[in-house]
Parts: sequence; C-alpha cells; structure tokens
Amino acid sequence: MAGDLFPMIEHLTDVLAYPPIQRAALACVLCGASCSLLSVFVVLMKMPLIGVSMSHAAFAGAVFGMLLGINPFLSGFVVCLLAAGVLGPLSDRTDMAPENVLGIMFSFLMGVAFLGMGILTRTKAGALNLMWGSLLSLSGSDLVVLTFVTSVLVVFVLLFFKEIRSVLFNRRLAGAGGVPERFIYYALLFLTGAVVSSNLATVGGLLIFALLVQPGATALQLTYNLKHFFLISVASGIGACVSGLVASYIFDLPSGASVVLMATVIFAAAYIFSPKRRTAKLTKRIISHEYDSR
Repeated sequence: MAGDLFPMIEHLTDVLAYPPIQRAALACVLCGASCSLLSVFVVLMKMPLIGVSMSHAAFAGAVFGMLLGINPFLSGFVVCLLAAGVLGPLSDRTDMAPENVLGIMFSFLMGVAFLGMGILTRTKAGALNLMWGSLLSLSGSDLVVLTFVTSVLVVFVLLFFKEIRSVLFNRRLAGAGGVPERFIYYALLFLTGAVVSSNLATVGGLLIFALLVQPGATALQLTYNLKHFFLISVASGIGACVSGLVASYIFDLPSGASVVLMATVIFAAAYIFSPKRRTAKLTKRIISHEYDSR
C-alpha cells in the first residue's frame, strides 16, 4: 500500500511543477472564492437569474469581441458592466418583479450570444472555449485580472459586512434605517459582472452560473449564521473547483464541466446530511404529534 502511495505523491509533485498546472490551481482557488462569495447574495436574495444573465452577457460580449477583433475578455467585461448598469435601475424603476426583468434580459442575451456564434466561421473553436472554459490554457494576464477582481470583492464584503447583512435581511427595511441599500445592490451587480467576465476562461460562460448558485445553496443547508454562511460557501466553491480540476486531469474530462459536477455532488451531500433539514423534520413531527394527541 505504501509502495503505491509514494509513486503517486511523486507523480503529483512532478505535475504541480508545470506552470500551466500551477496557474490552473491558483485560478481554482480564485474562481471558487469569488463566485462563492457572490453566491451568498444570489441565494439569500433569491435571484439566481442574476448569475444566468451575467454569464450570458459575458459570453455574448466575448463572442462579438471575437467578431470585431477585440480582446474577448475585455468586450465580455464591458457588456457585463452594461448589463449590470441596466438591470439595477430597470428592476428598481419598473413595476415588474426583478426576476421577470432578469428573465427577459437572460433570454435576450442568450439570443445575442448564439446569433454571434452563428455568424462566426473560422473562430468557432475559440468561442466554444469561452462556452466551456479551459483551466489548463490560462495565461498570466488572466490570473492577474482574476486576482484583482477577487481582491476587490473580498475587500467590499469586509468593509460593508454590516450593511450587506441588513440588505440581505430586507432591502426596504435597510433603506428605511439609513443603509445605502441601492449602492450595495448596484455594487453587487457590477461585481457579479466583473467576476463572471474574469472567469470566462476558467469555467466558461455557459457553466459559471452554477458556481454562482450552488455554493450558496450548499451553505444554506448547513448554517443560519451569516459569517459561517460565507465561509462554508467559499469552502465548497474552492473544493468544487479543485476537485473538478483533479478529476478532469485524471479522467481527461473538460475542466469546466467537471467543476460544475463536483459542485453538484457537494450540494447533494450537504442536502442529504443537512442538520437544518433534520431539525425541521423533527419539529414538524413534534408539532404533528402534539396536534394529534389533542
């Protein structure tokens, strides 16, 4: 047993010596942390379509950037910021529910993205990479952008934690109490756009929305404490990214799809062993028993 273990460790050490693997591992940590932090807001504010809309905005912008000969990640970032700038005021100043506005935006952006895919001829392979992501083909500049965006998000959460907690509880009550809830909400939209566009090369435009939902959904099964919620979400997101990268290397699978599948496995385990769910079931049984005994 020990004889088999040492060659495996030695092989892993040799693999980690390659710069592409090192960049992919670092990107996993950054991608998992940034998406998981945002996942807390997406899940607690019950707006999963934010992630879907932003991922398609980034993908649509990147595709048309390729058509126009512009850096696809820059064009994806710009379109994401524009989408965030439209979503906030539109959901605040219309009578429509935010989820309806997001649904319309999502369908529009999906149509734009696939229209661009249909127009592309020679560069369809590059567009497909933007769809699914490729952790092993990341460049140093991709990591710099991802590091900067993640750092800004972490600083924002730390500086405005009290305000964020109030907004997550109730936006209207937070505003009535003097909390700049509109600033917090809009900032989160812009940060979501920045995180999604900076992660186009890691997980891909069509899959990243899963990382904007599942880590937060995992934490929701395990805790009521907001600080623990953030920590559990980040741990599950990083765990999904790292384990997905390992699985993609071992079984020669697409890295983006592997990451999303591992995130689903982690969520399933949290749901099955959720202490909150067991407590709710027990409480329901006690109430039902007391009602029947009367």
